[in-house]
Amino acid sequence: MKFSTFLFPDSRDPASDGAVIDETVREAVLADRLGADIVWLAEHHFDGISVYADPMVLAGALAVSVKQAGLGFAVIQTALHHPIRLAEQMALLDHLMKGKLIVGLGRGSSFNIYDYQGFGIDHHEAQARLDEAESVMVKAWTEDQFDHNGKFWQLQVPMLRPRPYSKPYPPVIRGSSTDASLIELAAQGKPFMMNVQSLETTARRITLYRETMRESRFDEATIAANLKASWVWRNFYVAESDAEAERVGIEAFETMTRDRAEMRNRYAAMGQRIIPQDDLPGARKTRGEGLIHGTAARVVEDVAALDKLGIGGIIGTFRLGTMPHEVAAASLTLFMEKVAPQFRG
Repeated sequence: MKFSTFLFPDSRDPASDGAVIDETVREAVLADRLGADIVWLAEHHFDGISVYADPMVLAGALAVSVKQAGLGFAVIQTALHHPIRLAEQMALLDHLMKGKLIVGLGRGSSFNIYDYQGFGIDHHEAQARLDEAESVMVKAWTEDQFDHNGKFWQLQVPMLRPRPYSKPYPPVIRGSSTDASLIELAAQGKPFMMNVQSLETTARRITLYRETMRESRFDEATIAANLKASWVWRNFYVAESDAEAERVGIEAFETMTRDRAEMRNRYAAMGQRIIPQDDLPGARKTRGEGLIHGTAARVVEDVAALDKLGIGGIIGTFRLGTMPHEVAAASLTLFMEKVAPQFRG
């Protein structure tokens, strides 16, 4: 099983943004030194959630800072990007990472509508923009030159340079937050990144994924390979004692979820449009679903349950909201030194 850190730093005060960004780079370097397989980057805008905002810029810095780990995006808000510029950026990063890049694409923010409003994008167009952009990117990576006449872009594209380092192009993976999106990916024979949810929901959806692939005439070897290329997202707090994990981890997690709910409610009270609740996959979580916490031995049990499902890797968030960097670093260190080795090899 593969393990990773998901850089999701939250800054509530604009004056602290620079310091939190510096700490985020330190977390990436620490994860790399501890043997993480992937360092994942997110994309959110305007609110200090994932305060670095532009994951491509940060990825360029990390490409020369991490020595062993790969880089992945979970996810690029594809609706906010021009597909040719995005294809160029990914091809360059693919060279800098010597093929250790995962291009994670998603329809955009599933929480804050101002991510779209600030870029002048109708959030109802996000899925269609994602689909068209991915098609354009694959053409740019694989064809010498081409014309594209779509709903959102009309392009006459010469040969893209640089060509990708990976052949034919870096692995592309999509986020999945609903049964419907998972069924679509399974029918197409594509791997997935699954949002935070309970073990029971994850197991049910893995069964649904397997059944859909079988119905789409994929063989068992292909199904197993797809699951090994797929990832699930979990929040972690690992401590020396269960009491510390309860005291520190649960408080940090509940503060994080409360702060984000309050932010959303403030924007609603100011008359700002918000994405309807039905459009928020995975937004309603209980504490047990949202956080894996405890001693290393206890966390091993939870990770083992995921491992039995055949999933290839875990996208682990260790810095929960505004948790101090040092606290998150201690949790990450315990996880990589005492939990991850139980599932290596």
